[in-house]
Amino acid sequence: MINVTSPITGLAQTGLTSPTYTVSADVSPTKPTASKQVAVTALGGTQTGVNVSTVSNPFTLTFVRPVALNALPAANPTTGVIGNVPNNNWELLTRKGVTPAANQVPRVMIIRTTISVPSGADNYDAANVRAALSAHLGYLSQQSANIGDTAVTGVF
Repeated sequence: MINVTSPITGLAQTGLTSPTYTVSADVSPTKPTASKQVAVTALGGTQTGVNVSTVSNPFTLTFVRPVALNALPAANPTTGVIGNVPNNNWELLTRKGVTPAANQVPRVMIIRTTISVPSGADNYDAANVRAALSAHLGYLSQQSANIGDTAVTGVF
């Protein structure tokens, strides 16, 4: 169950000291019935030059679930093989207004993580689904500052 609590504690980034993000419940403009969205309304720590969410300069985080969950189809009665296994796609979408140059209108930067789980794996192989998510989120957490530096400098 997705239940974001405020504030969100940010991870280490160059130039950001102890970042926190106070959030308020919001409504996703694209999938209001299949998502939970929060908007950043206040900042904590040292975040010089960072803006909170506004209409023209958004800072939102949206967790989107499949509109209709796919179940595992029945196996072929002759072969026992399940032909086309559908996926259930979950997504975390972060939108942040950024200014591309002086005196320019903010543009929206998008960060998207999609989690595509084959139907049936949630029941049959839940431990490996959880392990994959644990490693993925741990990697993002561990490499937060390095990913930020790479996105800004282009140095890989």
